[in-house]
Amino acid sequence: MDALTELLASISGFVWGPFLLIPLLLGTGLYLTFRLGGLQFTKLLPALNLGILKRKDAGSEGDISQFQALTTALAATVGTGNIVGVATAIGIGGPGALFWMWMTGLLGMVTKYAEGFLAVRFRGTDDAGEKSGGPQYYLERGIKGPFGKVLGLMFAIFAVLACFGIGNMTQGNSIAANVESSWSVPAWATGAVLTVLTLVVLVGGIKSIGRVTAGLVPIMIVFYVLGAIYILIANIGALPSAFAQIFTEAFTGTSAVGGFAGSAIIVVVQMGVARGLFSNESGLGSAPIAAAAAKTSHPVRQGLVSMTQTFIDTIIVVSFTGLTIIATGTWDEIDPETGEQISAALMTGEAFSHGLPGHWGHWVVTLGIVLFAFSTLLGWSYYGDRNVERLVGRRGVLPFRIVFSLVVFIGCTTELEPVWNFSDVMNGLMALPNLLGILILSGLIARETKYYLKHDPQLRADKDTIESFMVDQPGWAEWKAGDVIGSSRRFD
Repeated sequence: MDALTELLASISGFVWGPFLLIPLLLGTGLYLTFRLGGLQFTKLLPALNLGILKRKDAGSEGDISQFQALTTALAATVGTGNIVGVATAIGIGGPGALFWMWMTGLLGMVTKYAEGFLAVRFRGTDDAGEKSGGPQYYLERGIKGPFGKVLGLMFAIFAVLACFGIGNMTQGNSIAANVESSWSVPAWATGAVLTVLTLVVLVGGIKSIGRVTAGLVPIMIVFYVLGAIYILIANIGALPSAFAQIFTEAFTGTSAVGGFAGSAIIVVVQMGVARGLFSNESGLGSAPIAAAAAKTSHPVRQGLVSMTQTFIDTIIVVSFTGLTIIATGTWDEIDPETGEQISAALMTGEAFSHGLPGHWGHWVVTLGIVLFAFSTLLGWSYYGDRNVERLVGRRGVLPFRIVFSLVVFIGCTTELEPVWNFSDVMNGLMALPNLLGILILSGLIARETKYYLKHDPQLRADKDTIESFMVDQPGWAEWKAGDVIGSSRRFD
């Protein structure tokens, strides 16, 4: 087992290192930003209005509202990475790592747009009348010939494998460990409750998941952010220094202070980019699977709603976690028991404990981890569900949901270091075919995006207006045919 753990860690280090995924992800984001004219900046406000305030396109086909698709994707991305992942980046790379997490978020927004656009553009309807879309379909349908089919199948296989790791066992383990630490509840009891709750939600499919995440995600994000705001107000005198550290050490590296070992500029960049991408999942290909289920009157509209997910995840939630850790000084704190720098797993909890009275800080972080991890589990269950449907058809969906729910118990009651490393590798392997496909299809993305936004720049057009200016456009009739509930169109 030790040899396996070491092997997986080495593979993960290469896949997520400075010579493969990091330049590919950042390069894709930069290229799309150029081709789409900085769309993540110019259309952010209309996108937030559509996804969060308006919430749905009246009369459009789909399984769930645009808001529910957004919260389902947020459920899968706003997870332990926003608490422990941020702490890991700052603990190794120093405060400057937060700057690079912001940069990956800003570039990742346009990649997330492209994924959401393609997911809806090439989606279809399965035998039960539910929408199916995502890289497992748009790679095959968008890229003609065997190459596209191979990319789509590769993604589907890696996604199913990854969902049992990062989307299941690791999340259950995080919940059980924190609940046991805070309230002395045995791991097996937490596992049993989680298994039942997961099965109850999953049997209802995406509509059930959408209802749960639409209620849970806003509450958990507001709850966590309010706790962070209180801490930052209490430490407001430290904020100017915190921002100065973030912006200067992003380009200079971090000197050794307190229990911190110090880091070179390459480490600061690598940790910030890697953990930022791991947190918001832009380019991974996971979130567009939820986007494909949305009731929307045009692929561009849902793509822009999907883009706001990365903004909320990285620019809001990650920022509050990072600023709290830096402003309270826990990023270089010494653990009195070991005499070494405090571990990333404890860092955010310590920051909240310093900032909130009594035991509130520890409880806020524990409850945050429980809510974040459970919502991540639900989101990833849907990703696995849709990829099982792609690989073996509708007959495999119910068995998958049952097995997925039962595996939660295993995650709650087992040590999981090899599973974490395995999940990192599978996530990276998901991203590779997806990013290649996005680059190949970037011309189509740019062409259709610019045409739509020329006619509806503020995303206020109704379904009939959209139909009037889209009716003769290439691909519109094909998309409408695949957008009919109960359609017999299948992907051969």
